[in-house]
Amino acid sequence: MEITEQACDLTDSPPKADCPPTADSPTTAAAAITPELIASFDEASTAVLARRLDEDDYPTPFAGLQDWHLMRALAIHRPELARPYVHLVDQEPFDED
Repeated sequence: MEITEQACDLTDSPPKADCPPTADSPTTAAAAITPELIASFDEASTAVLARRLDEDDYPTPFAGLQDWHLMRALAIHRPELARPYVHLVDQEPFDED
C-alpha cells in the first residue's frame, strides 16, 4: 500500500481509511501510540508526518505535540523511517536558570 500526498489530503475530515492518522483528527488526537500504529507507517506516511512537523501549523499546541511524540516513537522503534527527520525530534539541552 503506497500512501501519497495526492491520495491523502490532510484536510479530509474524516481522513480516508488508508491514510496515516493526523494529529488533529478527532479519532487520533488523544489516541495512544500503539505498536500497530507504528507498524502502519511507511516512508510516504512518515514524510507526511515530517512535513506537518516542519510546517508547524497546528490548530492547537497539543496537536503538534501528538505528532512530535509520534515521530519520536518512530525514531525509537522504526529508525530507518525517521532517520531523515531526526532533526525534528532532537532536543537541545537548556538551562532553566
